[in-house]
Amino acid sequence: MRKWGMWVLVAAMLLAVPAFAGPALKGKVAVVLDVGGRGDLSFNDMGFKGTDQAAQDFGLEMVEVQSATAADYLPNLRNLARTREYDLIICVGFLLGDALAQAATEFPNQKFAIIDSVVDAPNVMSIVFRENEMSALIGALAAMAAAHHGYPKAGVVLGIEIPVLYHFEAGFRFGMDWGNKQYAAVTGKPAQVEMLYTYTGSFSDIALGKAATEAMLAQGAVGVYNVAGPLGIGDLEAITEYHRNRGTRSGPPYYFGVDANQDWMGKGLHGLASGMKRVDTGCYMAVKAVVEGTFTGGIVSLGLAEGGVGISKYGDLLEFIEFGVKAGALKPEDIAETILNWQANRATLPDWIWAAIDELEAGILNGTIQVPTADTVAEMQAVRAKYTLGAP
Repeated sequence: MRKWGMWVLVAAMLLAVPAFAGPALKGKVAVVLDVGGRGDLSFNDMGFKGTDQAAQDFGLEMVEVQSATAADYLPNLRNLARTREYDLIICVGFLLGDALAQAATEFPNQKFAIIDSVVDAPNVMSIVFRENEMSALIGALAAMAAAHHGYPKAGVVLGIEIPVLYHFEAGFRFGMDWGNKQYAAVTGKPAQVEMLYTYTGSFSDIALGKAATEAMLAQGAVGVYNVAGPLGIGDLEAITEYHRNRGTRSGPPYYFGVDANQDWMGKGLHGLASGMKRVDTGCYMAVKAVVEGTFTGGIVSLGLAEGGVGISKYGDLLEFIEFGVKAGALKPEDIAETILNWQANRATLPDWIWAAIDELEAGILNGTIQVPTADTVAEMQAVRAKYTLGAP
């Protein structure tokens, strides 16, 4: 056990990413990833992005620790905390919650933060997001796009069935219902776009994502919302193949990205919009709180009002195109073409639909529109019963 612990610590040191090359480093932070790991261009990469930016801004050294299996979670946290070198240890992902609950008790003087889970301990900042709010915007967009183009359904492919994903599903259902009603109000034509959804049980099995999306496209889905991180690569593959087989470059079916702005993926040909969950912002805020001496344990909830979630816009596209270039997923010479492709795809919808999305966003922000959410199976079932959309 001791040898294993030593190996994990050595591995952590080998993965160290000096974020500030000068001698004036003022501290040290660590970011611990679950088994999903880097390279997803989404959730985990966003955690790295925000922590790395904070390390640069505040002159800190940053260490990244990748967990190979779930059995690594607790040893990784223990080995980092045991050194007493870290001003903050950030756990990126719900799956690290149980391990952190134990580590936080064993090391009460170590400050921790966790993304997407709540750990009730005075030395843990639990950062959660109101994913229902951004998913309502994507759901409304999907429903109105389907009605406009004459498609009967819109789809969402989800990963493991855990509480945080209920937030996405609840918001998407509400949004689709709102979009159906908005389409009818504006056009005078009825809209009854139905919803397709699948919990794949995985965040990483790309083949599962592709198969689920292919099934939805076969049933007439106007597009598919990725709520499964890396698995969404399979969603985009299925949509790309669909277009390739029909010789089309833009228009439905669309890909709706998640967490990061993923509109640029596939050179921007099929990404209509992304439900952005700013994990990077959450990580940055946690580091900033430690540096400024305002860190406290407890829950920090980030929604539209705090800039923690949102629907992608042009400025986000530019920021994340750069993100993709740095990750080696997009060539610099393809940037201009990607932007043109994205603009062409957005132009396949009339301006009034985009204005309607702005209206929904404003209503959520000023509190006149309340988006439901769910944290338990019973709560999710209640939302499904209210917003059936042909998919109880």
